Amino acid sequence: MRFAHLIPAPTSAPELVVVHDERYVAARALGANYATLQQLIEAGGEAVDQLRAAAAAAPADAWQDLANVSYGPAILGAPIVLAVGLNYDEHASELSLDNDSGPVLFSLFPNSLGAHNGEVPIPVHISEEVDYEGELGVVIGRAAKNVTADEALDYVFGYTVINDITARNVQFQEPQWSRCKSFDGFTPVGPVVVTADEIPDPQALAITTDVDGLRVQDSTTGFMVRTVAELIASISQSLTLLPGTVISTGSPGGAGRSRKPPLYLVPGTEVTVSIENVGVLTSHCTRA
Repeated sequence: MRFAHLIPAPTSAPELVVVHDERYVAARALGANYATLQQLIEAGGEAVDQLRAAAAAAPADAWQDLANVSYGPAILGAPIVLAVGLNYDEHASELSLDNDSGPVLFSLFPNSLGAHNGEVPIPVHISEEVDYEGELGVVIGRAAKNVTADEALDYVFGYTVINDITARNVQFQEPQWSRCKSFDGFTPVGPVVVTADEIPDPQALAITTDVDGLRVQDSTTGFMVRTVAELIASISQSLTLLPGTVISTGSPGGAGRSRKPPLYLVPGTEVTVSIENVGVLTSHCTRA
């Protein structure tokens, strides 16, 4: 099952929809009183099953074409968005950073969340080294505390695509990484969240990034240093992962900083992150 937040009119708030085969139906049209995916997740598995059944029974004329719709961020109102740094050896190496310790964690601020086909404001007065990082996002479905790696995937609601955009000069000036990755619009996410039952193995997904049509990242989630299950198990030992928590699982090699000459995002750049069976996320860079 696939969920998105669509904006029905320019002045409207994003609303939760079910997506299937390039068509969608609003959750409210299916009798579900959930404005966001976060509300649905918090309502629990029975609510999801009811919505699934309602979507399966919906008549053909209830579904609308996705063409030319406006997206909101696929994640809204999450308890927190946690990002994992240096979870691919090639990326750690190209940044000359050590990833031998436990998972490197930092948070991404809510103002940074952006949408598919949305704008990413580039603050050229602060950074001329704005970089892309295509990543698999994991959405927690129920509270996870002290879980094992063997059971960790049972706590996953679904998966999404994230571009963890980073101001590299700020990253290397400061000891923590939240600010350099949390400028307004620096975390595009979506276009959809795909439920876990459609992704039997999160370590077997192709992941690519294209900048203005140039393939700059081309890898698979199989190269993660710590798997999705291992990340959930490790993080849950020290804190409770609440329903709706998002974990951005790290970026493979090919960052713009590592290229010769470096390839950074500038106003006018289009960047697209694709993850097999999850989605294709495109962002348009503008001047802040």
